[in-house]
Amino acid sequence: MEPIKNITTAETSNSQTEFTPLSNRRGVGGEALLSPSDITLWHDLLAASRHIVITCHRGPDGDAIGSTTALASWLRRRLPEAVIHIVAPTIFPDFLKWVPGAEDILIYEGHEDEVRPIVEAADLIILCDHGELKRMWTLGDVVRDHPTPRIMIDHHLDPEPGIADLVISHPDLSSTCEVLLRIILQLEDGLVSGVAANPLPLLTHSEAVSLYTGMMTDTGAFTYASTRPEIFELISILLRYGIDKDKIYRNVFFTYSPNRMKLMGYMLYVKLDVWKKAHTSLMTLTNAERRRFGALNGDTEGLVNLPLQILGMKLSIFLREDTEHPCIRVSLRSVDDFPCNEMAAEFFGGGGHKNAAGGEVWGTMDEAVALVKKAVQKYMTLLKSPLPSSPKGEGN
Repeated sequence: MEPIKNITTAETSNSQTEFTPLSNRRGVGGEALLSPSDITLWHDLLAASRHIVITCHRGPDGDAIGSTTALASWLRRRLPEAVIHIVAPTIFPDFLKWVPGAEDILIYEGHEDEVRPIVEAADLIILCDHGELKRMWTLGDVVRDHPTPRIMIDHHLDPEPGIADLVISHPDLSSTCEVLLRIILQLEDGLVSGVAANPLPLLTHSEAVSLYTGMMTDTGAFTYASTRPEIFELISILLRYGIDKDKIYRNVFFTYSPNRMKLMGYMLYVKLDVWKKAHTSLMTLTNAERRRFGALNGDTEGLVNLPLQILGMKLSIFLREDTEHPCIRVSLRSVDDFPCNEMAAEFFGGGGHKNAAGGEVWGTMDEAVALVKKAVQKYMTLLKSPLPSSPKGEGN
């Protein structure tokens, strides 16, 4: 399938030095994401659809869950005749099950006979928070083989050629939820009062909660990829729908079990390996260790971020045995200019963002550790370079 339109970052670059207040600008965030022809295509694809499936990547995170649930709810209000399902390739963390609409998400892995017919019956598939069908594992094969129109909404680099009829890709934005919110604002002619011409509300409280959750989690609670003023304008819009941002933060980050706390202590005291000259840390976790601590689904989330609190640390690497497949999951986090996504793509068959990326190693933990050492050695020049003496902007 060749893309009809590929909307790229180059077409919509923003300037921090030419900032215009929200009240004087349509669309939020500078130039609009969609051209008039793109909007026409969007409406044509949706108008011809009666069975829509919204999907995301395997191991859904907050941005994947937030964007799919917000989009499903928003579309149901505007297309009451359509049947809309959210299908996730695999299970998602327990700490995201409170997100509005998450209870209706269908899980493909382990339920293939039940869910595959739903996907194959779709006359439109919308891909959220990824730009490669392989990131959906076996569900990606089903989508690839199903000849139906697709829309892609994402913020990762280098979308797969031909992945969708309408590709909306903006790696310069903080999250897929930010991309989606800006699309919604533009489609509703930039209205921020909460009432559109139809006259459906621009957003509901639940949709605003989902969108904020995705933006918050994909920026580490706005500690990276979030220096553009437009992000906080968007947050101010979401706050108008009565969301409790503090409660959302607690729902995501303050839900640890006692076993998770013990596991975290074990990882820091026993498993943390710091390579001072490389400004790098490594932690590993086996399934035997996971069972020892009774770790629940999602209990390992965030562990990779902890070593970055060490003074001078530039890169944190976390290796863990996958619970369902014979592979080692790789998580990478960095600060400042170290390119996690390049290391992930070169050594671990993955990708992501500059400061947050991941991949897999199909082998043993020892083999994965050896590959990590090889990767660190390859990037040693960047890792050994001194950290900036003061914070700097992202220059978006």
